[in-house]
Amino acid sequence: MKNFWHGKNVLLTGHTGFKGSWLSEVLLTLGANVTGCALEAKLEQDLFNLCKLQERLTHNVVDVRNKKKLQKVFHYSNPDVVFHLAAQPLVLPSYEDPVTTWETNVMGSLNVLECLKFINKRCAVVMVTTDKVYKASNEYSPKMESDHLGGHDPYSSSKAAMELAVASWRNSFFSGSNIKIATARSGNVVGGGDWSNDRIIPSVISAINNKVELKLRNPKAIRPWQHVLDPLFGYLKLAHALYSDQHFSYQTSFNFGPDQGLFIDVETLVNTAYEIWGIKPQKIVNTVTRHEASCLVLNSAKAHNMLNWKPKWNFNETIFHTVNWYKQFLQGDDAASLVQEQIDAYI
Repeated sequence: MKNFWHGKNVLLTGHTGFKGSWLSEVLLTLGANVTGCALEAKLEQDLFNLCKLQERLTHNVVDVRNKKKLQKVFHYSNPDVVFHLAAQPLVLPSYEDPVTTWETNVMGSLNVLECLKFINKRCAVVMVTTDKVYKASNEYSPKMESDHLGGHDPYSSSKAAMELAVASWRNSFFSGSNIKIATARSGNVVGGGDWSNDRIIPSVISAINNKVELKLRNPKAIRPWQHVLDPLFGYLKLAHALYSDQHFSYQTSFNFGPDQGLFIDVETLVNTAYEIWGIKPQKIVNTVTRHEASCLVLNSAKAHNMLNWKPKWNFNETIFHTVNWYKQFLQGDDAASLVQEQIDAYI
């Protein structure tokens, strides 16, 4: 894999976010030339700032809703590969500001697709959506790429709309071209350096650090938990396949989720995290305020069969690596070194 990525020009939108920062570190480790395009990291403790990524890649502060600025970045970065991660990525804020959520997730993605029209060479494009693009159901049947799209909340529906937009632009403007486009749907990722509000691991770490009781929206909700490196390496494999593909067989959607049969709810994840930290959990309080799907499980057989991708770390390993990252960081270890150690261990 390293031979393919060495020297490749990679344009990454959303590089200042949690997943974007981890992907930036992986790409730099593999020897890629990384150009980032995103909003500024807001907090001093954001992983992008902690790892001093601005000093090690080409950093552009651009809102993907601004097509003209985005076009300039595409022009001078001359990408071989594009990873589009920029998004409004949270469910609860999507209720508070649904229009901005749709503008960012749909129109921002269309701007990326429009910029691709001016690339005159082979380019692989991975547009990242979410496991939440599927029509909500309480069934324990894992979702397959052929299942109906839906989305109750503004975030989920905007990502489902993004899937439709990508398929339309791919068929209408890039059929048979050197621009190969696929969408990637991953599960609920966890890992060190996520400080976002309304996410479970940051909430657990905050509760532990501040010695307070933990408030959960829905302790019995089931999610496809996975370490952030698992889907990211799936995206890398997908991009490689797209770039090398002569038959257009990879221009479709792919699920990247944990092994099937892992029906893990939020409360189990929380108890595991506390156990790994070495303390007993405080009282868990249910604070449901908005609708969220009670069960989300992915079928990733397509990625297994076509890309030879499988998750590397099981649930306990995932939570161990995640909790251990925060524990070491809060004890004073360097964030970038902790990220690099886990990337090396994963590879």
